Parts: sequence; C-alpha cells; structure tokens
Amino acid sequence: MKRLENKVAIITGAASGIGAATAKLFAAEGATVVITDINEPKLKTVADEITRSGGKVLSLRHDVTSEKDWKTVVDGTIAAFGKVSILFNNAGMVIRSGAWEDIPLKDFQKILDVNLTSQFLGIRAVVGNMIVNGGGSIINMSSTAGFIATRAHPAYTASKGGSRLLTKAAASEYAKSNLRVNSIHPGFTNTELTAPYLESEQGRKDMQGENPMGRAGEAIEIAKATLFLASDESSFMTGTELVVDGGQISV
Repeated sequence: MKRLENKVAIITGAASGIGAATAKLFAAEGATVVITDINEPKLKTVADEITRSGGKVLSLRHDVTSEKDWKTVVDGTIAAFGKVSILFNNAGMVIRSGAWEDIPLKDFQKILDVNLTSQFLGIRAVVGNMIVNGGGSIINMSSTAGFIATRAHPAYTASKGGSRLLTKAAASEYAKSNLRVNSIHPGFTNTELTAPYLESEQGRKDMQGENPMGRAGEAIEIAKATLFLASDESSFMTGTELVVDGGQISV
C-alpha cells in the first residue's frame, strides 16, 4: 500500500520548488492533491505532470493571505473529495533588503502575511473538517531561520520563528483530536528562487564554509521529509521541529 493512500492533501505554493516536488511525491504515494498558488500557468504545468503520471490532482488559484480564498479552496476540496487529510502550508516569500531603517513597512508586513498569517488562516480553515473525520496532519514550512536569526532579513526571520511557535501552539490545542501539527525547517535549498545565489561564487563559498555537507539541499529531499510528517509513520509526532539542513545549525 502506498504511504498516502486514501488521503487528500492541500499544498500551497505548489507551482515550483519544494511545493511542486512535494505535490508530485504525494501524488505518487497515493494522495489526491489539491495544489494552490497565485502563479496559475506554472501551477497548471505541475498539475499536468501529475495527471500524466497517473495521479489525481485539482489546481486552484490561491492568495494565501486571503481569508476568502482559503474558504474557497477548502470548500472546493471538500466538495470534490469529501475531506482534507493533510495541509502543507508551504507558501512563502522573502524580499531582499538592505539596512533595517530602509525597509518599507509594507514589505515587512507582506512577508509576515505570506509566511505566517497564511499559516494561521490555513490551520483555522481545515481543522473543523479534520476533526470531524478523525484527525489529520498539518505541516508548516518554517526554516533554519526559525532557530538562527538572519540579520539582513528581519521580517523573514520573525515570520519563520513565528511559524515555529504557531505550530507548537496548534499542536497543543488539537492533539486530543488526533490532529498533528509539525514544522519543517530546511536550510538552503536549490530552487528556482535560490539558484542564482547558490550558483554564484559567493553562494558556493558560503555552502562550503557554513554547511558541513558542503552543499545545498534539493527540493525532493525536503519533500521526502514532508512526506514522513504527512504519513501515518509519524503518528506519535506533534509539535515537532524537523530540521533538514545538512547539519548547518548543528555546528
């Protein structure tokens, strides 16, 4: 039996990177996947690939900062497939910034909204259905920045630290309902967003100097860790911080 057989998973930020890799992996492991993003053309490409591979997928445009969009996505998922078993709050962003005093408030707030408030909205939108159906698994995308402050990115660091503790609060709140909430904390991961930096001379130097494995992670490596948290193999885990970083924060 496949690891996510008979489960229905909502994955946000699924048009590329870790979200796309996770969507494809979940579908291959038997889940019906509902993939969401604001980038509809790329989202369609991911959906088409899943369909060609024999997976079951529904793609929906979704602004994760919109309470209305969350209702539309969750109601649409339940109408189509009857339940929500898994939520992967993956959508996120970072805005390159200079000195703190030069960061516009709107940029700081936007990062908090996309990286943190969206996770609260997502949890709130799915828990009712999960409880009625006997439980579920929620995975929140955090980062190693949830443990180690990144001076140049105060909003990103705040959002990822917030995600880490939001996860623990939700895990405590819903544990008796068999609803597990865990966070995943990747280090630098090779995606479309990070590739220009990682392929630069400075990026290669940073990986060699800061990461014991001497390289960035790949999206599929994060997806495999997420699969574990989504599956029944992690049935006694909630409020857990799963770090996937090549040893970066351990040294």
